Amino acid sequence: MTWSATGAMKEMRRRMVEIRFDDYEGLNGHIGEFSDWSEPFTLTQEMINQFAELTGDHQWIHVDVERARQESPFGGPIAHGFLTLSLIPHLVPASELRIVGFASAANYGAEKLRFIAPVPAGSAIHARNRVVRVEAKPRGTLITREIEIGVVGDDRPAVLYAMQVLYM
Repeated sequence: MTWSATGAMKEMRRRMVEIRFDDYEGLNGHIGEFSDWSEPFTLTQEMINQFAELTGDHQWIHVDVERARQESPFGGPIAHGFLTLSLIPHLVPASELRIVGFASAANYGAEKLRFIAPVPAGSAIHARNRVVRVEAKPRGTLITREIEIGVVGDDRPAVLYAMQVLYM
């Protein structure tokens, strides 16, 4: 680990805030604050091909490189939207807001999912997230986070996803 990476980790620890999952006032105070962008991750054609094999989605715009170069409005193959979405656990950066004190956290579903812009094969992508809502539920606290995935250098996001997690 380099000195700069060590310094960055120390800086993040200084900024990191821990809030209990049932501290509604504290959690609401962080609504709307975006995390930093994650480190770039390159989404390769090989990954796209493997996803196509796994899911059975062999649409030419994803897997036929030559045809996509000739016929696609994007100038080449693009990643499946659900492949890009599935990379969230790898992409989403450690947030400055750390939720603590819960026994379990369950994926409660999606409130909103939009595939806004294509992700060309070979693109570097990154993500950031923010809390958009905190709700008290009979079994715990439902937190909705908006996750934005984008191609590095593009202003328009590729994916917007409002993910809900129930902390109990």
